[in-house]
Parts: sequence; structure tokens; C-alpha cells
Amino acid sequence: MLKPAVAAGHPATVEAGIEILEAGGTAADAAVAASLASCVAETVMTGLLGGGHAIYLDGASGSVRTLDCFCAVPSPPGGAAGGLLELDVPFGEELVHYAVGPASCAVPGLPGGLDALWREFGRLRWDELCAPALRLARSGVPMPPAHVSCLEMLEPVMTMREGARIYAPEGRLLRPGELLDQPGLVTALEAIAEEGATSVYSGSIAESLLALLEERGGVVTRGDLQAYEARWGEPEEVRYAGFRFLSRAALNSVTEALGRLPPLASLPAPARVLGVLDALDGGPGPETHTTNLAVADGEGNACVLTSSLGLGSGDWLPRLDLHLNSMLGEVDLLVGQPEPGTRMQSMMAPSLALDAAGPVLAIGAAGGTRLRTAIVNVTSAILDEGLEPQAAVDRPRVHRAGDVVNAEPGADEEALAEFARRGLTVRRWPHRHHYFGGVSVITRDAAAGDPRRSGAARPA
Repeated sequence: MLKPAVAAGHPATVEAGIEILEAGGTAADAAVAASLASCVAETVMTGLLGGGHAIYLDGASGSVRTLDCFCAVPSPPGGAAGGLLELDVPFGEELVHYAVGPASCAVPGLPGGLDALWREFGRLRWDELCAPALRLARSGVPMPPAHVSCLEMLEPVMTMREGARIYAPEGRLLRPGELLDQPGLVTALEAIAEEGATSVYSGSIAESLLALLEERGGVVTRGDLQAYEARWGEPEEVRYAGFRFLSRAALNSVTEALGRLPPLASLPAPARVLGVLDALDGGPGPETHTTNLAVADGEGNACVLTSSLGLGSGDWLPRLDLHLNSMLGEVDLLVGQPEPGTRMQSMMAPSLALDAAGPVLAIGAAGGTRLRTAIVNVTSAILDEGLEPQAAVDRPRVHRAGDVVNAEPGADEEALAEFARRGLTVRRWPHRHHYFGGVSVITRDAAAGDPRRSGAARPA
């Protein structure tokens, strides 16, 4: 059985989950409460009008199921093409292209997913799960350093329209330790607590969303909202290092990469780095901004949930401080000819590893194209090399993006020299950075959050 614990992208998110576990809630209850809290504390990374993916282990039956609560394509498909605001955002030394604005908003999925988790595996009352997030919304939340760093990068979008009041209340961006104050979220969460998740699809939040989209030129309709359903599914599985590793079939699948990975434990450090990156391709992909949480309770249940708004559209619902997602502006998420109601694609890969006795690892990551690299690195370090969770998370990361190999300080120099000999450009980052993803992980012995995203972990 995994150690009862919560690991997530913000200390306040962790505390919300721990509170629910200590109140007798299941891993599903705690994941719902923690996710709602993340929609207050981590609004640079995620939000209630976004989407996500989860994986859940039912300790009683031993069954593992995935949950698709990602954003859906609205009707008519492709209708957003003419109304998007194009911009470039600096990401380290790169300019990343985004398309935002109200026409970039797809059908939100996260509230439906939280409702599905609670109904299937929850035990406590819905309003109890909303209580920690409501308290955070009423008090405000201190901004951790990594979230401020991300905010600085996203300033062109996060300070559009209503966002300037939230993220630059005195005419400048919030600084580490300063209070992120979003009073409208009190009203929004009160509606969620009273009406349930349906508030976003057929209740008061839905009415506010539809009014804004009609005014500003969005494409999501009332029918799109009312037709949305979170979907349970079966995980993709691969044998790795003697364990069953289960995840979702994502863009650039984690299971495929682990299946290509050679045994690492007996290799010298340079060969380990080369082996991991050779198992990963460096192709393009979406650059969404995400967060992740992992929860395990004392009854053998476990949940990993990854969520995102994309970049965010730059529009907030009046008096509710809810940021619209920008998933329709992420062209890499629209694969093939999208039909109304179909799910958009995602890199998200909440995952579990099991042996004959049960679960040994619950892991997920934030970080767009980098999240797969982060998960593969930390998973292999724990399951193959035997590292403790925090040591595995803290170890310097190397990520290949096309012909560029990005390396954190402390990465193995022999491996980097080999990449240079292969004709790749080695880009050395000056310090550990949120670019390299944010991992949340729980094992049988410990839990870890990722300092790159000011993450945290705590046993229950």
C-alpha cells in the first residue's frame, strides 16, 4: 500500500487534501478538495474552467481506471479560427507561439471530472470538499517563488482585462509571498458548493460563461455545456523494471517511452542520461501550463490528477474571477478533423505502478512537452535505480526539444558532450527552472513535490 499522503504543486493544495484525508475522506474526496484548492492557489497553472485527466486505483477491488475530464471541442468545430489573438511568450530563451481570446475557450471538463470522482469513489459530502478551497478564496493565498516566475513569463495574458486587478493590483506583478486575492472565487465556489459541478454546465456559472462568450465572440454554446460528460476508461499498460506501469494513452505516450528504456541501474551516469533521452523523442507538442496532484489514503486507494487551463484566454468571468481556458488556441491539441463533443488531445499522463502486492508508485507531472521527460526520469530513478522520491525529483533534468538539449545545472557533463558530438545544441540553464516540469509522486515509503514549481508533499 502507498504511504497515505498528498503531493501537489502548492502547499495550500496539499493542506486541502490532507484536511479531507484526516476527516475520513477517501483518496477521491481528497483529490477533489485538493483540485478545487488548486483552482484558488494555482491559478497561474490551472482553473475551474479548464480540463484534466486522472487515474484512480480502487483499493478494495484492485481495479485501475482512467478518467477523461479534458476540454471538448465545441460546435461548430473550427469556429474559433477567425477570432483568436496571436502572441509570442518568452519561455527561457525561446519564444512560444500562443493564440488566446474568448474564441480560444473550449468546453470545460474539470468540474465534470471532479463530480465523477466524488460520485464514484467519494464518501464525504460535496460541500465538505468545497470548504478548504472556499477558505483559501476568502483569505487569499501567498504567491510562491516558482508561481511568480511563471506569472512573469505569462504577464501578457495574465494581465489582460480583468487579470490586471488580480495579478498586478498595484500596477506591478505580484512578488513572492504577496497575497493572491481573488474575491470573485468566493462567489464561484459558493455556487459550486450549493449547486454542485452542474453549476458550470447548467447553473449560475454556465449563465455567466455563456453571457461573456456571446458578448466577446466565443464559440461554446449552451448545448455544448449541457452535453459534456466525464468519461471513465481503461489505462494503457507496460512492463517496466519488473513492475506494471499504467497510464493513459496520451500524445507522446509515457508507456511507449518506458517500453524503449534500457535497464539503468547498472549503467554509469552518462549512459543513464543518454539512455533516457534516446528513449524520448524531441518532437514538438503543446505548451500548456498545468499542475498535478497525487493522493493516497489509508485504505489502499490512490488518485493522480493533472489539470490545466492551457495558457488561459485572457478573459475572466465578471464577479467570479474564473479564467477561461485557451485550449482551442493550442493547435497541437486539435488532431485530425475535430468533431463537436470530441475530446481534445493532451500530453497529460497521470500514472500508477504496481507489483504483485499492490501499488508502489503514484506519479504525475505538469509541464506541457516536458512532463513526459519529467515522469520518465523520476519513474526510472525510483523503480530502476532505487532512489528515494525527493532525491529522484530533485535530480537535475535534461530535456530534448528538437535539435536542442536543455540541461539544468549539475547535469552529467559527459552526456552533454556526447549530445554535442551528435550535432545537437546544448543549452545550459543557469538554475533549476519550472520549464523542466513539476512532478508529484507518492511511494510506499515517502512522497515528494517538485521545487521547480514550489510543490510540496505531506504524509497524512
